[in-house]
Amino acid sequence: MEWKKLGQLFCPDNNFPWMVSHAANPFVEIINDNIWQVYFTCRNERNQSHIGSVQLDPQNQFNVIRISDRPVLQPGDPGLFDDSGTAMGYLLLVNRKKYLYYLGWNLKVTVPWLNTIGLAVWDEYEQRFTKVSRAPIMDRSEEDPFTISYPSILLENGVYRMWYGSNLNWGKDQSTMDHVIKYAESTDGIHWKRLGKIVVGLEHPNEYALSKPFVIYDPSGYIMWYSYRANKSIYTYRIGYATSLDGLVWKRKDEEAGIDVSVNEWDSEMICYPCIFDFNGERYMVYNGNGYGRTGFGLAVLEK
Repeated sequence: MEWKKLGQLFCPDNNFPWMVSHAANPFVEIINDNIWQVYFTCRNERNQSHIGSVQLDPQNQFNVIRISDRPVLQPGDPGLFDDSGTAMGYLLLVNRKKYLYYLGWNLKVTVPWLNTIGLAVWDEYEQRFTKVSRAPIMDRSEEDPFTISYPSILLENGVYRMWYGSNLNWGKDQSTMDHVIKYAESTDGIHWKRLGKIVVGLEHPNEYALSKPFVIYDPSGYIMWYSYRANKSIYTYRIGYATSLDGLVWKRKDEEAGIDVSVNEWDSEMICYPCIFDFNGERYMVYNGNGYGRTGFGLAVLEK
């Protein structure tokens, strides 16, 4: 597997008070042959995250058509699970309905943060996403007592299947958090049953985080891309790759991911947060580079 990089596509630059910097966690919704809608996580002056979007033209060098002038989702009221920010997770289309799973952030005192998963649904009349609850749909539990993060979701035969991140512990700093990927199922996309076991764990020397899985299913089975952090002398994110026959037992094959950092470019220090999709017979990846999305997002195509 080899990915050919097509370049940086978009990076916010004080576009709006709520979109000052960053375009992290990109997710592509194909509107039609001429419009890609890309959702992403941006930040304001206070470093609060909002979800924004931008439309690109895939027929015209992926040029920007329109930048959203209002947030797709914004932080909740003080005290709520998302009062420190909302971050893009996964967009699932079900019977013409759009379900946007997102991260709610809380800043903490004894540890840096708390992440939980919320849900918003597209309101056709209002032409906007509306949060289904002021509380998370997936909060901490006995299986995930510390914090949980970015989900990837497939709907198969009436069963919602979620792969998500979970901390195994908190230490003095991020390098001791042991963030891994777990699995849950649901019959309605809102109430989730967790297996309580790790499906993709840490393997590399010094590794301490697997983040933002993205799972697809094709004739060969399940394929997952994700970000992994730290390997021997490398301490920044790289994009990893794993395969599975059932979505539960995975084999990591990071050496086959086919994409790495560039030299003296916007993605020369790290690459992370991949989103994979097919369009007009090609497989594409949007991903982030340096600074966890500070330099925006770029595009790569899988070489045949």
